[in-house]
Amino acid sequence: MNLDYPNPFIIKIEVKETDIDELGHTNNKAYLEWSMEAAWRHSEALGLKPEDYISMGCAMVARRHELNYLVPTFEADKLIVCTWIVNNDGKYRSRREYQIFREKDNKTVFRAATDWVCIRLKDGKLYPMPNEFIEAYQPTNV
Repeated sequence: MNLDYPNPFIIKIEVKETDIDELGHTNNKAYLEWSMEAAWRHSEALGLKPEDYISMGCAMVARRHELNYLVPTFEADKLIVCTWIVNNDGKYRSRREYQIFREKDNKTVFRAATDWVCIRLKDGKLYPMPNEFIEAYQPTNV
């Protein structure tokens, strides 16, 4: 694999029949769902789960997604979803990037990025990241 950055957090996916759209290839929304699944699993591996967000009263939420579809995938394709935290300002914002490979030929089929912001859950307003977020969401060695 020709990784965009070293040290990715990785999950593996197999394209299912339910991921296929009317045109016979993987539906665009599936890639976003897989990216978000990787982000949540990575967050959990770093020690922050949804229940932690709730107990702290704040959360990192997606502000913007950038999605780049490079090569189509099809039912039964095995995919490797890689993710990295590439930026954290230590105040309100962080950025995560994604790269998805098709396992059989190691071809990059998708790249994406998400800009995250910290909000207070009770009103959805911008909120300074607690130390737990700053410590857990450090940029990967990029």
